[in-house]
Amino acid sequence: MGNCFSVQCGLDSFLLRGLDFIVGHANFVWKLKQTLPTLSAALEELKARRVDVKRRVDLAERKLLKPLEEVQLWLSKAETMITEAEELVSNGPQQMNNLCLGGCASKSCLSSYKFGKKVNKMLQEISDLKRERVFEKVAEDPPPAPVVVRPEEQVVALESTIQKVWSCIVETNVGIIGLYGLGGVGKTTLLIKLNNKFSTTPNDFDVVIWAVVSKDYDVGKIQDRIGENIGFPQSWKNKSVDQKAIDICGMLSNKRFVVLLDDLWKKVDLSLVGIPEPSQTKSSKLIFTTRSWDVCCYMEAKTKIKVECLEPEKAWELFQDKVGDEALNSHPDIPNLAKQVAERCGGLPLALITIGRAMACKTTLGEWNYAIEIVSDAQMQSNNIISSLLNACLLENGGEIHGEECVKMHDMIRDMALWITHFPEATESNFFVKAGAQLYEEPDVKAWESVKRMSVMTNKIEVLKETPKCPNLRTLFLSQNELQVISDGFFQLMPHLTVLDLSRNLRLRVLPEGISQLVCLECLDLSFTGISELPVGLKSSTKLKMLDLSYMQNLRKIPQHLISSFSQLQIFRMWWSGCGDYPNEDNVL
Repeated sequence: MGNCFSVQCGLDSFLLRGLDFIVGHANFVWKLKQTLPTLSAALEELKARRVDVKRRVDLAERKLLKPLEEVQLWLSKAETMITEAEELVSNGPQQMNNLCLGGCASKSCLSSYKFGKKVNKMLQEISDLKRERVFEKVAEDPPPAPVVVRPEEQVVALESTIQKVWSCIVETNVGIIGLYGLGGVGKTTLLIKLNNKFSTTPNDFDVVIWAVVSKDYDVGKIQDRIGENIGFPQSWKNKSVDQKAIDICGMLSNKRFVVLLDDLWKKVDLSLVGIPEPSQTKSSKLIFTTRSWDVCCYMEAKTKIKVECLEPEKAWELFQDKVGDEALNSHPDIPNLAKQVAERCGGLPLALITIGRAMACKTTLGEWNYAIEIVSDAQMQSNNIISSLLNACLLENGGEIHGEECVKMHDMIRDMALWITHFPEATESNFFVKAGAQLYEEPDVKAWESVKRMSVMTNKIEVLKETPKCPNLRTLFLSQNELQVISDGFFQLMPHLTVLDLSRNLRLRVLPEGISQLVCLECLDLSFTGISELPVGLKSSTKLKMLDLSYMQNLRKIPQHLISSFSQLQIFRMWWSGCGDYPNEDNVL
């Protein structure tokens, strides 16, 4: 009896398990009427969510952000599931036609079973994918590239100098390299070409860093540029200079780096910036440009390389390229005149390029002869004035500074000149000089309404609110103050103002409307200001000969046809200006 009972229990258990198996598999068929519409609805929800996530990713990529890997993986999974689910849904009507007995059975049991099982599995996978967390962010700042390739111009005759510098770079015992030469000789172009060469030539450096220094450099700003290259977040810029130096040093000490510093005017204390001594750090390199041999010495450059002006043949080749065949071939005598103009450029690439481009539209002998005459007259005039002052001992020979012959004025002579300007009978009230006088407000209008030349540079003036009546004023220096606001009426009654210097007022964001009244303006210096847009009213300054917009990093808009309205413009500077985010409407930028 005991054995019979055991057999009976085993049989019952087997039958129950078999029945569960049959019922479980039959469910895939029986529930098709419910699961198929549920899958269709889940598919639409997944599509919508994928569209939303993809839109956020596309927007982030337009901002040059890098999509997160987990987001990319989710989108890939979603795309695969959507394709498979769409195929199941499209096959649904045919499978539904196979059902019979009110959906309890199928004319093709095996096919319906397999299909129902796939639908059920797909529903579960979609459910699992939708349950994954909502992405708070889909992208982040990309990791910094080892070398950021910079735009470069094709300039002749730099190849040999590049190779000379590169041979020093590969030497392990050369840590600091100084490139010096005249302004406009091509030092920055050379440094850019070296920077880009690191991206195309195999090397063992971990990171190449570029930073512009300039004359009155700010350690914090240099650190910020280095931080961007290394990959520090934007919030890092809020740290103190000392903390930034610690962070930069800590990061670079573990890397084999190249630091490229452009436009040094004096010694830069590397420890203040946070740059480790290259000689002590894995054969790292510091390469800088300067106009001065002395700066190369102060920076303890192991190798000093002079960037020379072009030889006559190369200079003529560059000048021809910029002038173009159309102008050169417009008259048989023009090539000889063009050679004279090129010779007067003294082999200086910047002069050859600038003047060459200016002469590209000159197709008559008269225009070329006039150009030669003006180069000659300007040089003779300036040389004559400086020689007269040197002969009278009012100027002294300053030797070579930053690669150029200079003159200087003795402090006592300057003090005497300023002292003389205090006597109206001697100067006919021509001068008003309060440079560096610690002024916090504009001087009393009555004190300077009759003057011709005025300088209140290097003070702490924040607001110019008066409307001075200055019928005689020709020159106005307001540079290196803390200007924030200039009233619309300030320039309205200065009909003969010729020179206006507003440079180095970083907090000055807007020019007043009254600037349109300066119809005699010839020189306007807005360099190192915070101005974001040049007003259309400047068009009235048709006599403008010099316009300096250098280092205006907030500059976002220059109206169409504004610059072209300055038909007498001779000098136009825009070094390192603009933020890159420019409005499209009526904007030459």
